[in-house]
This record gives sequence, C-alpha cells and structure tokens, in this order.
Amino acid sequence: MGAVVVTGVGAITPLGENVASTWEGLIAGRSGVAERSLEYVGAFTAGTMAADPAGLLPAAQANKFDRSQQAALVAALEAWADAGAPEVDPERLATSIGSGVGGMVSLLKEDDRLETAGVRRVSPRTVPLLMPNAASAAVSIEFGARAGVYAPVSACATGAEAIALGAMLIRAGEADVVIAGGTDAAITPIAVAGFRQARGLSRYPGDPTRASRPFARDRDGFVLAEGAGVLVLESAEHAAARGARTHGVLAGAGIASDAHHMTAPASDGAGQISAMRKALRQAALEPGRIGHVNAHATGTPLGDLAESRAIREVFGRALVTAPKSSLGHLFGGAGAVEAIIALLSVKHGVVPPTQNLLEAGIDPEIGLEVATELREVEQEAVISNSFGFGGQNVSLVLTR
Repeated sequence: MGAVVVTGVGAITPLGENVASTWEGLIAGRSGVAERSLEYVGAFTAGTMAADPAGLLPAAQANKFDRSQQAALVAALEAWADAGAPEVDPERLATSIGSGVGGMVSLLKEDDRLETAGVRRVSPRTVPLLMPNAASAAVSIEFGARAGVYAPVSACATGAEAIALGAMLIRAGEADVVIAGGTDAAITPIAVAGFRQARGLSRYPGDPTRASRPFARDRDGFVLAEGAGVLVLESAEHAAARGARTHGVLAGAGIASDAHHMTAPASDGAGQISAMRKALRQAALEPGRIGHVNAHATGTPLGDLAESRAIREVFGRALVTAPKSSLGHLFGGAGAVEAIIALLSVKHGVVPPTQNLLEAGIDPEIGLEVATELREVEQEAVISNSFGFGGQNVSLVLTR
C-alpha cells in the first residue's frame, strides 16, 4: 500500500481568506466569531468567512455558484497553486469534495423568488446551485479532473470523509492525484431556528467571541460557521516523480458508525473509538506516538463529554486542542479545515490553543490535557477527529 502525501492546502474560514491567515489567527488566539442578526431569528453568534468568496473569483464565474461552491473553488484554487499546479493525466485526477447541506442559501433564495414573483423568475441554475455534489463537480470542471467526481454527504464528518475517500482512491490505484475537502455555507434563518429548537446553538449572553467554549465547564452549544478546506492528495510516487514539496503524509484514515441515534453520540463512544483505532492501525502507529488529538469538540455538553471518553479509552489522558473555539463549527468544511490545521501543527511542532476556558475552567469530567495556550511540542503524528449527526465518525492520522 503506497503512501499518500499532501502537496497542497487551501482554505477560506472565519479567521482568514487563505491558509496562512487562518493559521496565523489560530495560533495567535484570535476569534472569527461575531454577533449576527437575521430576519425571523434576530441576534445570534456566527463565524462568517473573513472574505466574501464571490469577491475572490471572477464575477462571471462567481455568479454561477452558490456561496458554498464559491468557497470550495477559492480553497481549491489555493491548494492547486500551493501544490505547484501539478501536471497530471486528467484520467488520473479525481475530486472528492463534500458538503453537509449543499446550496442552502441558493435554495432559500430561489424558493422566496418562486413564492413572491412566480415560476418565470426562478433561476434556470437552481438545481445545480443546490446540489450537494456541485462543489466537487465545479472543482472537477475547473481542473479537468476525469477520474471521478465524489461528494460524500456525512454531516459534520463530511470534509474528513472526503479526504479519507480521496486517499482510498489513490491507494486503490484509481487516481494519482485527488483534490479533496469539504465546504458549507448555511448561516440562514432556517438553520439557526432549527439548531436553536434542537438546543444545539450556544446562547452565551456576553462577548460573542467567547461563545464557542469546547470542553468548558459552562459550555452550552456550538457556534454556527461557514467556510471550506481543500487538500491536494497525491501518491508518494507521483509526487516524487515531479519533485513536489510535501506538507506531510496522510498516514491513516478510520471510518466507523454508531448505529445508535440520529443526533446524539453513543454514550460508550464505540464508533468514535473504532474510527480512531482504525486510523492508527492503517498508519501502523501505536497510540503513544500521537503528539496530540485535534478534537471534534463543538462545545455541546453531551458531545464533548462523549468524545473525551473515547479519547481517554484510546490514548489515556491525551493532549488535545479544539480549533472550533476560534473558528466556530464549519459543518461540512470543518473536517477538512481541521485536517489542514492538524497537518500544520505536526509540521511546525506546535499545538494551537483552545480558547475561552479561563473564565469557567475546564469541565473536570473531560479528563484530558487541554492546550489553553500555544504549545511547542515535538511530534511525529497527530490525529484529527470529525463526528457527525447520524453517528458518522471519521479520524485522520497525519504525519511529518
């Protein structure tokens, strides 16, 4: 089984319009979360992309796509350039980019237009605008990828699953290069209302930058956010043949399911434990060789506790970090952006800080060593977790 290396990374997030600005903001301890207000739902906290992705694309191109698709294209263009725009046989180039909800902004916009102005005012591009596979298809068209358009839809685990699928394609000999990642842009009244009714969103009454509080004693829910992350995955042989620089290795990926509940994690963490152990097994690494865990940790009372139990079962009292404290929760984009963060963490020998734990402190039931400030840690490998509604669990092991 040949190695899969990462030769390019790209992102657009609440902390920055590219990987460099996102990483700089994260390690500096900044927040991308602010107060927002929308019709019907009023004020709430959210992590809006640091730049409008439409403004980072040619206008004629941007107008063809939903906001989530625009974000994926922006991240893919950065990742491709970062990889050195590799020359690859189009029949050996695939895309694997998922979205948790597809083009929700466009769907709601066109539905409003139908109801207020009639059928003839609805855009003829409506269906492509709302398709969950459109982001992957758009990137495929942009780069002429003809080895397949893959588009996993697995809620908050989507971005990580798309990366795992990309690695599978390379290891199976189906592709030499895969453009892989995740995207979502769903900060809409219906999403806010739905998550509020499910008691998923944080209702923190103070400074909005402190609302996302993974592992905190007083955590009360996640913060809605948007963005995209894309990696260029390549077989080690293909990368070496063209003399490519690599950021690191996608050494292992584990996928497992809870088969338990549509929204609640299994209390025994069996699916999460299985995903982590599968990833370690594929990477041929013992748990003790993992420098830290990039936790899924959204800030929900049940979710953080269930993940902490699973991490303790696999690693003991591990060192962990929770980037969603700075970014909010990017849903389908989260796993891909956090895979990039994990990759840069091991590359630079640091663990990014988890914010918003100093006031109430860490929940003692968590039982993990949470990095509350930037740590310099010599490490050869990191594991990144992404868990989603439906009991979908994905863990990625990334090494130097």
